[in-house]
Amino acid sequence: MHPGVSLHGDTMRDRLIVGLDVPTLKEAEKAVRELEGTVSFYKIGYQLAFAGGLDFARELVSGSTKVFLDMKLLDIDNTVAKGVENIVKMGVSMLTLHAYPKTMKAAVEAAKGSDLCLLAVTVLTSMDEQDMIDAGYEYDPHTLVLRRAEQALHAGMGGIVCSAEEAEAVRRIVGPDMAVVTPGIRPAGSDHGDQKRVVTPAQAIRNGSSHLVVGRPIVKAADRRAAAEAILAEMCSA
Repeated sequence: MHPGVSLHGDTMRDRLIVGLDVPTLKEAEKAVRELEGTVSFYKIGYQLAFAGGLDFARELVSGSTKVFLDMKLLDIDNTVAKGVENIVKMGVSMLTLHAYPKTMKAAVEAAKGSDLCLLAVTVLTSMDEQDMIDAGYEYDPHTLVLRRAEQALHAGMGGIVCSAEEAEAVRRIVGPDMAVVTPGIRPAGSDHGDQKRVVTPAQAIRNGSSHLVVGRPIVKAADRRAAAEAILAEMCSA
């Protein structure tokens, strides 16, 4: 396991990652202010990255807050390697890339010796079996997730991103020391939005997830701190 992301001895607070899926830097800064003291780990994806989010990531890291950069990199090996080399210099804790064997190999080599935890994106949680067929895959989502988890393990990746539904099976493949990061988390009774494979926080922890990514249920809540605390309580109940 990469030193930047510990799985053993972490509190639930270290294991909750809030997705800053907001359109502007101003809104992201407001969310972080409101969650200060409750949340210590944030995900920055495409939406915020292209609105000044990369500089914001550097700012958060300089203040000892952890950042998960959700870029889902996929390109020719050299381009991925050069990108990863610069991301290492940013000091973020986690980075996603698609779980193509060549891509993973290039990224692992580029991140060698750093604290960056490279996460392999298996199958997006918004995709179901019909979506996989439409995209030309011969595998159903579950089978492809497990195949890619095995490839990520062999490539030396730091962890896997998958649905919490698959976390238990993935954990059996990758063992106790790799991160298993699960988006698509929805508290009991909440709206699923555009996610098709969703699980509650407690169930995700029981299934073997090391980190939960929660966006809308916290960021869109009227009281963000209360929403985050409720999810942490659900995680602890597991």
